[in-house]
Amino acid sequence: MTLNATDPQSPEPLYAQIRQALRQRILEGHYKPYERLPSEQELMQAFGVSRITVRHALKDLHNEGLVFSAQGKGTFVSRARAVQDVRHLEGFEEAMGRKGYAASAQVVSVSWVSAGADVQEALTLPPGSRVLEVRRVRYLNLEPVSVDLSYFAEALGTRLAERDLSGDIFPLLENQLGIPLGHADLLLEARACGAQEAKLLNIAPGQPVLQVRRLTHDRAGNPIDFEYLTIRSDLYQYRFRIDRKEENKR
Repeated sequence: MTLNATDPQSPEPLYAQIRQALRQRILEGHYKPYERLPSEQELMQAFGVSRITVRHALKDLHNEGLVFSAQGKGTFVSRARAVQDVRHLEGFEEAMGRKGYAASAQVVSVSWVSAGADVQEALTLPPGSRVLEVRRVRYLNLEPVSVDLSYFAEALGTRLAERDLSGDIFPLLENQLGIPLGHADLLLEARACGAQEAKLLNIAPGQPVLQVRRLTHDRAGNPIDFEYLTIRSDLYQYRFRIDRKEENKR
């Protein structure tokens, strides 16, 4: 077993250095899904640390969903299942890049369509409005995790149609088009995957998926980006943090 040694002089705690070393080897494929990790004793010897330090590192990997334990058998690598913390408005690549995942996207289609009733309502458009529809497949470590269907009103869609839409659209809107983003409203629900989406996600039709309906507004509160995100629930999770209002605390 070859692992990077810890640096006692680093300001980063030893458990965090071990977590990062193991995490990197998992994400780079050195440890395959369902492969057993070295035992606690082996990790203690490899890193020259105590058992409690090793267990702290493994606990963090458990919390990230990267490993799981089997009673009496050890710790094993989970199948990749990313977790996005929903605290700030950010794109897929922004969120996953910070966690060390290789995130990418493929544009399936870009076309002008007549806005349906749901799109009209979300973007506050009159009946018969034309919108730009962008369909993309998102990949995490080269495995498809979501199909994103995005709609933009004609004025903004015209500016986007000639752009490279394979990356995150949020930074594109802000950095290239000068549109500061404000907030997004999200609605989540579980449903069975349709045949077209299942083919793009490489899963069987009817398999449970998570659908996120997201309406993003600019800083002035104007709706600009309406999306349906169809997400593989076996590979991707949303995690929320909510605080109780001060006035309701006793």
